[in-house]
Amino acid sequence: MTSKRPPVASILVARYLRSNNYTETLDAFIREAGLPPDAGERTGNADESDQWTLEGILQEKQQFDKSLKFERYGDEDKADSDGWTLAAPSTPLQIQTPTSANLLSVSVESWHHSGGAQEEDEHYIVATGADKRLSLFHAARDYQVVSSLSGLSDSPILSIASVRQGRYQLATNMGGQLLLMKDSQVLDRRKDHMKYAIKVVTYEDDDEHLWIATAGWDAKVLVYQSKISPASSTPTIGDPVGTIKLATNPESILFARNPDTGTLTLLVSRRDSTFIYFYALPNASSSSTECTEIGKQNLTPHSNAWMAFSPSCMALSPRDPSLLAVALSTLPHMKLMIVRLLFPKPDDQSSSSGGGEGEGEGGEKAETQLSQAMAALAVQNREDAAIVIQCNTFAPQTTYSTPQVVWRPDGSGLWVNGDDGVIRGIEAKTGKVVAVLKDGHEPGSKVRSIWAGWVQCDGKTEEWLVSGGFDKRLVVWKTQ
Repeated sequence: MTSKRPPVASILVARYLRSNNYTETLDAFIREAGLPPDAGERTGNADESDQWTLEGILQEKQQFDKSLKFERYGDEDKADSDGWTLAAPSTPLQIQTPTSANLLSVSVESWHHSGGAQEEDEHYIVATGADKRLSLFHAARDYQVVSSLSGLSDSPILSIASVRQGRYQLATNMGGQLLLMKDSQVLDRRKDHMKYAIKVVTYEDDDEHLWIATAGWDAKVLVYQSKISPASSTPTIGDPVGTIKLATNPESILFARNPDTGTLTLLVSRRDSTFIYFYALPNASSSSTECTEIGKQNLTPHSNAWMAFSPSCMALSPRDPSLLAVALSTLPHMKLMIVRLLFPKPDDQSSSSGGGEGEGEGGEKAETQLSQAMAALAVQNREDAAIVIQCNTFAPQTTYSTPQVVWRPDGSGLWVNGDDGVIRGIEAKTGKVVAVLKDGHEPGSKVRSIWAGWVQCDGKTEEWLVSGGFDKRLVVWKTQ
């Protein structure tokens, strides 16, 4: 007969008494608590609970309390007028996929699908898996499988983006390729990354020119300016017009337009750096293909306890194009920041390039050093003031996780994934966890990808949340 395992708290107390040679107290405690005679002895196995001590738990609690001082939450008193809207997706509907494979990317895209007698231009659920397959599901017709394509890519697809009202699609894969597709046909493919092209983002400047940026695990971000339009007889991607070489692998990329000047800028975050980097897009008249870094914004301006992270995923607010949500690689739980983007100004760029100061002697040079220190402090204070929310989502993750954050389409909140099979909703106004979606994915499984937005379904507009994970499940979350 197997004996019941004693509570962990009792074992920790017994371990403390045994390690400090409180023999009489230990005997009395074991007798009164009904513990086995060997309670508190270390077994030497690899079980993590066997390594716990009271001192270690107290130290971890102190570190946690210290980190709480650096969290920032919004004003709950004003949350009623501008907080989390109650009609939020909460009911899961599992979609039957053609094959059983880990899902790497899920989204709802406008897709010009040529099926049957006529072409259809509608929204489809797009899912890619580790089996190199791309599947389309009809969003309005009982989630039927429209097509399941297995020969598009020679390696699993990691990212998808539709352009030109869904007439063309761009995809990146683990092999470092960028594919240009038209429905089930691959029109062009390039391999400018050495490995793992993890993300593709696009920006449609006009009816002809299209900005494309890809991030790869060869520590590069590539920028393309392609002429892809329905009028093109043979659309192609073309050679990269810009290259960004990083010290570490990129984590997230995003196109954003400066609200003051209207200039289109590329935002980049990279591993082992707490900065968001601003890059100017290459000029067509210039012969150089190097994208110029025009500024950066530190997410830990005063080097507080939050400094050990990378900005893993960035998402612009649908309400305010200068408000950015950033999912962080913090351990053991994901932390979230909402920051105001500090786009560099022309005078900032000119001052950073250096001038004629510091050439004097004696007091003049000391004054210059002081002014530089004061200027640096002013920048830090400005960056600190730009942080609107920084909070703990309590979504567990490891160094191998892929943090994801997406905004609700009305901008009232955000969704984040987790490695426990749970999706959490964060109120944008306060930074509080207000929704926990548990019944869609298997407990303890990794939710790899999430998407949120408006979807036209049965003649009405609905708010959807779509998720896919390593439990091989594709789930659509809808309002009740």
